[in-house]
Amino acid sequence: MTHGVALRRRARAGYNAPQFMSHRVFVTGLGAVSSVGFGRQAFWESLAAGRSGASPVEGFDTGTIGRSIACEVKGFRARDWMTAAEARRMGRCSQYAVAAARMAVEDAQISPALLATERTAVVIGTTMGEADVISELESAWIHRGEDAVRSRSINRYGTTLLPLHVARAFGARGMTQTLPAACAAGNYAIGFAADQIRAGRADVAITGASEIIEKLQFAGFARLGAVAPERCQPFDLNRKGLLVGEGSGMMILESEEHARARGARILAEVGGYGLACDAHHITRPHPEGEGSVQAMRRAIESSGLTPADVDFVNAHGTGTDANDKIEALVLHKVFGDRVMDVPVSSMKSMIGHCMGASSALEAVSCIETIVHGVYPPTIGYETQDPACVLGIVANTSRTGKADVVLNNALAFGGYDAVMLFAREGVLPDTVGCR
Repeated sequence: MTHGVALRRRARAGYNAPQFMSHRVFVTGLGAVSSVGFGRQAFWESLAAGRSGASPVEGFDTGTIGRSIACEVKGFRARDWMTAAEARRMGRCSQYAVAAARMAVEDAQISPALLATERTAVVIGTTMGEADVISELESAWIHRGEDAVRSRSINRYGTTLLPLHVARAFGARGMTQTLPAACAAGNYAIGFAADQIRAGRADVAITGASEIIEKLQFAGFARLGAVAPERCQPFDLNRKGLLVGEGSGMMILESEEHARARGARILAEVGGYGLACDAHHITRPHPEGEGSVQAMRRAIESSGLTPADVDFVNAHGTGTDANDKIEALVLHKVFGDRVMDVPVSSMKSMIGHCMGASSALEAVSCIETIVHGVYPPTIGYETQDPACVLGIVANTSRTGKADVVLNNALAFGGYDAVMLFAREGVLPDTVGCR
């Protein structure tokens, strides 16, 4: 029996298939743990001012690695955001996520009672999760033997723990999910969380991503020749690579009905998003940027818009030779003759490449761009690369129209995820109906 025949028989028997409901999704709260500041205000003020989070690494010895500068989170105290008992249950990655989530909840001014239900989803992205815990376990095993590996440490490891710790912090009993989608994990998480609300499965979502710098990860990028000696200069002719970063970007998403009912302040609306895969190479992007082009176009089209409607692009912009050239090519393909009229900037010039947390922290920046009508700069931009001719916001932020903003995440392995955010009232009624 075919699916169509089955549905017709059930209809004759009085059964009506449930209809897909598309609820509008609003951003009502933001939180950030980063190398340039903690909390929404400090984070945004640093970006708008063009401050760099680069400094010598203090968390581990870099003597044998050949690189020593990163965008490391410094001065973070878990006890400012959770009890000592809670902190002991978590690795540093979860601590960042819980802290940023608490900041976002506080910013949203949402009642704890509205979060402690089965209608609150928690979706968190990451690349490596609790990398410090696995490093701790490995060191204990190697230097002190199997008996030194303690169950308490083992119980703190696993990427699946990130959303569980956040859910536990607020009593959220809805769907929880970890999305380890490489350096596009933040956009994947936000898009998936928005879908839960659009489909009527949740009223509220706590979502974003979290990542830490660990020696193995840092050394790996250095061995690839991808890490710059001192600074990250996306799209600049003399760029020398990325700077590894860390932190967590979190936001509160709500259905329109839920947000209106509690009188929430609306920061922006979540538009559509585009996902694609280069299916080309484990580290190099497709030479024609095929997956990235698809993801950008899908994000725009699923929002009911055209490229002419986009006011600003937060680029993936790692500062590596291949990524920047291909992303520039992609932007030319998507925007055509208008490409130089679209302001483009890379937050990685200031906060570093925060791996799975990158696009989540950048999403926080995108929302602030909409709220303030300010394009944050790409710092360290000095000489135009003929292969990267774009409308770069160079070194100093500037004001401008920011009703529709794209957030690009174009990760290793060809994971391409692009989110669109818009000012309230800009998107058509068809947004999210893909």
